[in-house]
Amino acid sequence: MAINNYTTVVEFVLQGLSGDARVQALFLIFFLLLYILALAGNTLIFIAISLNPSLHTPMYFFLANLALLDIVCTSTVLPKLLEGLVGKSSHISYKGCMTQLFFLTWLLGAELLLLTAMAYDRYVAICRPLHYSMLMSRPICVLLAGCVWVISAASTSVHTGLMARLNFCGPNQIRHFLCEVPTLLLLSCSPTTLNNIMIVIADVYFGVVNFLLTMISYSFIIASILRIRSAEGKKRAFSTCSAHLVVVILYYSTVIYTYLQPGSGSSLENGKVVALLYTAASPTLNPLIYSLRNKDVKVALRKLLPCFH
Repeated sequence: MAINNYTTVVEFVLQGLSGDARVQALFLIFFLLLYILALAGNTLIFIAISLNPSLHTPMYFFLANLALLDIVCTSTVLPKLLEGLVGKSSHISYKGCMTQLFFLTWLLGAELLLLTAMAYDRYVAICRPLHYSMLMSRPICVLLAGCVWVISAASTSVHTGLMARLNFCGPNQIRHFLCEVPTLLLLSCSPTTLNNIMIVIADVYFGVVNFLLTMISYSFIIASILRIRSAEGKKRAFSTCSAHLVVVILYYSTVIYTYLQPGSGSSLENGKVVALLYTAASPTLNPLIYSLRNKDVKVALRKLLPCFH
């Protein structure tokens, strides 16, 4: 279909992970297992927190939001990836691609903001315990969570809108297994300067600013922990913080690495591995790292599933 001397692309071809049939079969089993674990783990956490009144606290409220984010994030990417690995279709329509782009960008931004809110919650709990009930009241928690979802939705609306105004006149092969801003910009035959500027602004806000806020919160947390006299208390507190910090650093580094190169095709192969970390591995590991090792959550899960130990 020609418009203004451009041939408008009506569908894209996703490159996939491997051309080897045996490797694809292994990938299919692996990612199907990851998808099932991510859905099951996060759904159990969300239901357990929702149904157990003793878990209706700010920390678990944010964990429930994280579980919901991870459920939608994996469901945005992995079903299409599994479809391609089965060999049914590696094609995705233009509208389907824009829809995946919208939800993926929305959820990634929301998770970065949520990690900052969770770090702030831990900061208040450890550094200002006497003011915790006031500073982390239910209305404030709801406001923080609402801002997480709304701010990220506004940002992804801008990115998706800017992407929709671009012309794609071929080739239509995406060098990735999903529709993402950097890879789509490489296929556009329109100027992408404004898109790149908005990406940099989003990187600075979602990546750099929120990462610094999270690190500042944990700096105060660690300083407070070091003042704890009990060796056992220090060990327990550091164990909790180190697990959170590992996830924060892994998540931020992968997302920033991907989005700092909007116009570069040199690292797209590495970008596939990075994308798998934050769309498949991270949602699978989050329930284990944040919740399943938590005594209160285990008690709630035993009530939900008597067979759970």
